[in-house]
Amino acid sequence: MPDTILTSSGETPSASSDLSSSSRTICRVCQKQFSLYTCPRCNTRYCSLQCYKSHSLRCTESFMRENVMGELQLSQSDDQSKKKMVDILKRLHTEDEMESMDDDEPDFSLSEATIEKVLSGSDISIDDLSVEEQKRYRKAIASGELSKLIEPWEPWWTKPSAKYISLGLDGTQLVQPLSSEKQQEVDVLQDIPAGPESPLPSVSKLSASAPSPLLAVHLVDIVYSYCFTLRIYNGDWKSDPSGSAMVLLSLSHVLGQAAAQPETILEALSYCLEQTCSPPFRHMGGPQFGFRLMEDVIELFNLGGSALVCLLCDMQNLLQSAVEELKSDSKQQCKSEKLDMKKKLRLAERKVYYMMCWVHDQIGEVWSSIAAIVNVEKSQTMGYVGNGTSFRKEEKTESAGKPFIKEIR
Repeated sequence: MPDTILTSSGETPSASSDLSSSSRTICRVCQKQFSLYTCPRCNTRYCSLQCYKSHSLRCTESFMRENVMGELQLSQSDDQSKKKMVDILKRLHTEDEMESMDDDEPDFSLSEATIEKVLSGSDISIDDLSVEEQKRYRKAIASGELSKLIEPWEPWWTKPSAKYISLGLDGTQLVQPLSSEKQQEVDVLQDIPAGPESPLPSVSKLSASAPSPLLAVHLVDIVYSYCFTLRIYNGDWKSDPSGSAMVLLSLSHVLGQAAAQPETILEALSYCLEQTCSPPFRHMGGPQFGFRLMEDVIELFNLGGSALVCLLCDMQNLLQSAVEELKSDSKQQCKSEKLDMKKKLRLAERKVYYMMCWVHDQIGEVWSSIAAIVNVEKSQTMGYVGNGTSFRKEEKTESAGKPFIKEIR
């Protein structure tokens, strides 16, 4: 058997060699020698290791990355697997550092002991980090490096699928069979909060007294506070129901039982904007963040009553989860404080449910009118902030007692 491989440009081979070479394929990389191997990923024919390495850098890197991820998924919780996992993480981290070669970026590598704690499934707090790790952690926070690790959240009301939210005549979510034809539609709407599971009664059945004429104004306050809370928690209030509920109640004058309740849309927006710019939340962006939230309010009202019902249903679930979390909380806390907090949460939940029933009773045209008013007030407020003027409070008029819904129809 000859050591050298005949090429297509070589000397004329013998008859037997010519017969065997007719069924062989030229290397797709160098185009000189006959191929001996096939790439297991892209089926490219090649003749040598050098051609394999150069045939597709993206293919080889992707193949190696999938092998690494496969090892990570198959690794077990025993000591040998943990050590193997630590070695993989260290190697990947070292490769990332060599690629970046940027001395200005903070070094936030973790020690082997800390990585093993993470792999064991234990909760890690800042107190579990070493002094050096705490310094690097705070430096990474200050530089904004950690924020790059968080995938930006897209609010559900900004997605195209939000325009197709539909509820039943009784306000409940529509139940459809999960056939193959409907699966794509279900996948599109899966990020939208589900509507109520039980029919919504009319507000006349909930209370003998007539609804307040200021409910539309209070709804603006509630919607703004909801958007604020979800943006603060990157859309995941379930990670901390009680903390999310505290943020919601601290921002909303209506749900937080503030002494001064808004009587106009301008007042509702002004109160919310002042809270947004207050010291506890100023780091989120101040007035510009507040104006972004006003745009959220406008988008939600333009989506109509079904979207608002889904929003309020999601808020009700948030408050209920916060109550349940307080019940199961084993931390040492003053019993009177815990009871007081549960009382506030339950009262807020009842208000949200009443508002949900009221929204379901209203005609569809009213929401776009409220969105238009919010847009006008937003533009005026941006002018006041740009001129350095304090937020003005609209003077009370004799029409303050007139039902708001009738005024804007």
